[in-house]
Amino acid sequence: MAYRMNMPPKEERASQRLFGTDGVRGVANVYPMTAEVAMQLGRALAHLIRNGPHRHRVIIGKDTRLSGYMLEQALAAGLTSMGVDVDLVGPLPTPGIANLTTSMRADAGAVISASHNPYQDNGIKFFWRDGFKLPDETEAKIEELVASGAIDSIRPTATKIGRAFRLEDARGRYIVFLKTCFPRELTLEGMTIVVDCANGAAYKTAPAVLEELGAKVIALGVQPDGKNINHKCGALHPENLSRAVVKHGAHLGIALDGDADRLIVVDEKGNVVDGDAIMAICTGELVTRKELKKKTLVSTVMSNIGLERAVSRWGVKVVRTKVGDRYVVEEMRKNGYNIGGEQSGHLIFSDHTTTGDGTLAALQLLAVMCRQQKPVSELASIFEPVPQTLVNVVVKQKRELGELPTVMKAIQDVEKKLGKDGRVLVRFSGTEPKARVLIEGIDATRNEQYAREIAEALSKALNG
Repeated sequence: MAYRMNMPPKEERASQRLFGTDGVRGVANVYPMTAEVAMQLGRALAHLIRNGPHRHRVIIGKDTRLSGYMLEQALAAGLTSMGVDVDLVGPLPTPGIANLTTSMRADAGAVISASHNPYQDNGIKFFWRDGFKLPDETEAKIEELVASGAIDSIRPTATKIGRAFRLEDARGRYIVFLKTCFPRELTLEGMTIVVDCANGAAYKTAPAVLEELGAKVIALGVQPDGKNINHKCGALHPENLSRAVVKHGAHLGIALDGDADRLIVVDEKGNVVDGDAIMAICTGELVTRKELKKKTLVSTVMSNIGLERAVSRWGVKVVRTKVGDRYVVEEMRKNGYNIGGEQSGHLIFSDHTTTGDGTLAALQLLAVMCRQQKPVSELASIFEPVPQTLVNVVVKQKRELGELPTVMKAIQDVEKKLGKDGRVLVRFSGTEPKARVLIEGIDATRNEQYAREIAEALSKALNG
């Protein structure tokens, strides 16, 4: 009976969207993050990638969650049942899977991770053979195949069934790639770096890269037990990292999240430096080296207006996208830009990679430090953020804001109060049952008051 409660009826599943802004995500072993759905996703992906009589291959990686074992085997079973071979790499950062997919000329890559979510959650996201995340239309095709049962009768037999292999040197391949992204003429010798791996996918790769480039590394969050991923550590909780940087007199603190595709930095004084500041620093360096394409930086609507002010000194314009690193990447690919990211720390350097990579982004920042011989605090001083308040509201349902008159009135009232000195952004999370209220204005106290007003309106309208 409990299982039936977790799995919606077939006709209901057909109308539900599986993919959010970053793959399929939810509580592990509860629909849609069940072994059954993982197997169906594997079968659907296998059906889409087949483009000839040759043997096809998919790379599967994961983070350190307990449920990763269950979903890894189910996803592999789905792929092999359709005649596709699988390379299992174990715990490896999401960008590592994107890199291996292209370098090994695989047909696709799959990552089992819920990124920054607690260990009870998990997720599945895919990369195409070119190393980029699947476009919306391809995800829609996968959803259709899963819901319709159109490929249920396709059952290869005998030697046409796929095989699964363990790729033993995956970590080493990714480490070598990351090192090639750091300028060969530079070294990290003499630097002390604290790195917090969030007990996640980078717990071995990030410290190894920094050490091999010459740094003295103090590693935190490198003892995963299947349950402690992101727990009071990593990019979402940099407090311990800040204390460790000050205690050890380190030059820099690096905080990654569970799948290591995002980066938050702590300067030598223990102060947190977010993605906006890192983008400003690295954009300035690209301008100096005449390597910034089209004098443009790509960010999302969540980025602080202080970012635009910081890069305007170099004549750089900022193009904003919807929230989600995939939309940043899409804009970069569409128009040929080479740097973009999110305030939350998803930073994309397209001259090197196809997706956000926390460790690679840290190396780009470290290269600036080495070249300019300046501490992070001084480099970050070019970015002066306008006060922001972000409030998350847990909601029972998600509806178009235009359908909620009381919420729209609250938003309009706040916009009038802020005038030209601020802005309001209200959006629903693509990965969690939450609405996010962002207020940006010159008065931090009033920002908090305005955010609470809108949050209360949202809660009443959506939670009853």
